[in-house]
Amino acid sequence: MTDIDITNQGAATASVADLTLEEKASLTSGASFWWTKGVERAGIPSVMLTDGPHGLRKQRGSADHLGIGDSVPATCFPPAVGLGSSWDTALAHRVGEALGVESSIEDVAVILGPGVNIKRSPLCGRNFEYFSEDPIVSGVMAAALVRGTQSTGVGTSLKHFAANNQEHDRMRSSSDVDPRPLREIYLRGFQRVVEDAQPYTVMCSYNRVNGVFASEDPFLLTRVLRDEWGFEGLVVSDWGAVNDRVSALAAGLDLEMPSSGGATDAQIVDAVRAGSLDESVVDASAARVAHLATRWQGTPRVAGPLDVDAHHALAREVAGRSIVLLKNDGGLLPLRAERSVALIGAFVDQPRYQGAGSSMINPTRIDSVAREVAIKVGEDLVSQAQGFTLDGSGDAAALRAEAVALAAENDVAVVFLGLPAAAESEGYDREHIDLPAVQLELLDAVLEVNPDTVVVLSNGSVVALPFADDVSAILEGWLLGQAGGGAIADVLCGDVNPSAKLTETIPVRLEDSPAFLNFPGEDGHVRYGEGLFVGYRWYDARKIEVTFPFGHGLSYTTFGYGDAAASVGADGDVEVRVIVTNTGDRAGREVVQVYTGLASADVQRPERELKAFALVELEAGESREVVLTVRRADLAYWHVRTDRWVVEGGEYTVDVAASSRDLRSSTTVEVVGDTLVLPLTRESSLAEVFAHPVAGPIVQQAMAQMASAMEGAASIMPEGVDMAKMMGSFPIGRIGMIAGDSLGPEQVDQLLAMANGAGA
Repeated sequence: MTDIDITNQGAATASVADLTLEEKASLTSGASFWWTKGVERAGIPSVMLTDGPHGLRKQRGSADHLGIGDSVPATCFPPAVGLGSSWDTALAHRVGEALGVESSIEDVAVILGPGVNIKRSPLCGRNFEYFSEDPIVSGVMAAALVRGTQSTGVGTSLKHFAANNQEHDRMRSSSDVDPRPLREIYLRGFQRVVEDAQPYTVMCSYNRVNGVFASEDPFLLTRVLRDEWGFEGLVVSDWGAVNDRVSALAAGLDLEMPSSGGATDAQIVDAVRAGSLDESVVDASAARVAHLATRWQGTPRVAGPLDVDAHHALAREVAGRSIVLLKNDGGLLPLRAERSVALIGAFVDQPRYQGAGSSMINPTRIDSVAREVAIKVGEDLVSQAQGFTLDGSGDAAALRAEAVALAAENDVAVVFLGLPAAAESEGYDREHIDLPAVQLELLDAVLEVNPDTVVVLSNGSVVALPFADDVSAILEGWLLGQAGGGAIADVLCGDVNPSAKLTETIPVRLEDSPAFLNFPGEDGHVRYGEGLFVGYRWYDARKIEVTFPFGHGLSYTTFGYGDAAASVGADGDVEVRVIVTNTGDRAGREVVQVYTGLASADVQRPERELKAFALVELEAGESREVVLTVRRADLAYWHVRTDRWVVEGGEYTVDVAASSRDLRSSTTVEVVGDTLVLPLTRESSLAEVFAHPVAGPIVQQAMAQMASAMEGAASIMPEGVDMAKMMGSFPIGRIGMIAGDSLGPEQVDQLLAMANGAGA
């Protein structure tokens, strides 16, 4: 199917023009918890928005926003923590299409998702709903999901805009972020999705950003989102995120959800009549809501019933592509035929397949990993022990002893470890990244009797892995959706060759993580003190050892990389080419990653940053040239003084890699920078003035006339002192104390006016 056009809003605008002020105001808030208001006489219907983002959560009974109420059965796909690890945009598009089909069958106009907030800290309780610590991965994967969903005519809601990187005090806390990290890290993923996929809606977050509620921030909702990025849809509040409805509407928030019972509609009407709010603002928001509703009204629905089996099969495929093989010493995996297997851990029978909160899906079915492994290996070769309980009940010593005895009797022990559901959820953050002690004690005991031990992890965000050097194989299973049990069996037994890679770094200790001293903040503020250095950028800059790096993931085959080549195209994008060869004995998929760096940068920049990636599938022995494009815009940094994106010129290093710390081939490419002429003020330094094309030559000539005076000053300085460096930071406005009348206050002002184009 082709993407639905969302730009033609003429009919909606015309219908809104005939409405009363009260009717227009009514369109800007919900009719109930999930439904918008309509105006029947104008042909504007009421439509339903409901939770996602990894499955449809359409509630059947009383409404709530925390996943408490019952909802209709729907396919529970792997949350973004898993799907993101696939690095597979085509797969994300297919998941989006499936979400759109299920939403359409249920008459849902907009499914709330995807979430693209950055994983700033591993402690964020909602990390399972977000893709990555990197904005390129987040933006590219989310854009594919959005395009897939909207190809069915169902809208998406890109969330949570913006800088919503923790759950603690999320409805009041201010995320205090400097301009560069805000633009380069926390907004960049949103920008990619908006510009590439035009989601029908963008959802504002609860929190403040630099002291201003996101729901009433014209900088975010109008200047950035609409004026700079060209967003054409409507802005909807997170449920209950509106602080001041009139201020929010003026800032660019079109639709308040859920219903206010008419109270905020009346506030809008009163503000217009009092002259404090222009009616054209109400007109614009009402037209956007009407456009969303009438577009849905004219969209053909997908005929039901849902093909439950087909969507479950897709969920299993996605889950298999989401499992990261972190370690596989001695080729322990895949499990070899005729070897007996002990499945150990409470997660075998009580799988964690999704996170808690508003995204909780009522799955159409749940795969049993024990049953699926038994089907593949043979029931007589598979045995099972609980090992521990998730709630701390029972006799821990007895459960452990039973599991250890079973491990000793079998050729391979597969130990399922992870976080209980209560450890991570929407609404609160984690306190640490450690697995429960009872699980680690069990693993230690199993390793004493069986060195051929595989660990399978179930967690929505990274956990510390103190056993990483001790076990032979580790599968990071994340939260894999309803078909995760079957997918784990597929990978363990080799029916699926793992190809997923980490989209977040696994640190050795929480104390090593970038936001450790600035999370979750205090007194209603959280300072983003690590700046640009989020995730792998931090660990690389500080040369900190990690357990497993960003981008890491193994396969049951191996891949070789040829010499990379890079060139700049006519549009300024950088094209990177490299030949990748499957050097193993079975087919596999490799995620090829491109990182760039600029050693000669004038501003602080990370050593290397991910700028492009591609997935290549190769048969054993096959070679193929992989072509990746680094967008020129993605090389830009945010220039704080000019308040715009700037591409700095110079020789960029281009690293083609299998992870952020597994660089396979490097080359360089010369990039022509943007022209940057800084406006000069009295506070501009001499170095900045010297570099200015107009003021520079004039000041240099004046300074040359002062040479004798400067030489005299230099003569009393210690040998080796660099006068140019010493004077480089001297403000031009104070140069009169040295230059005298030749560059007095009037002359400086004339110089600045000339340099800045006054009177031109």
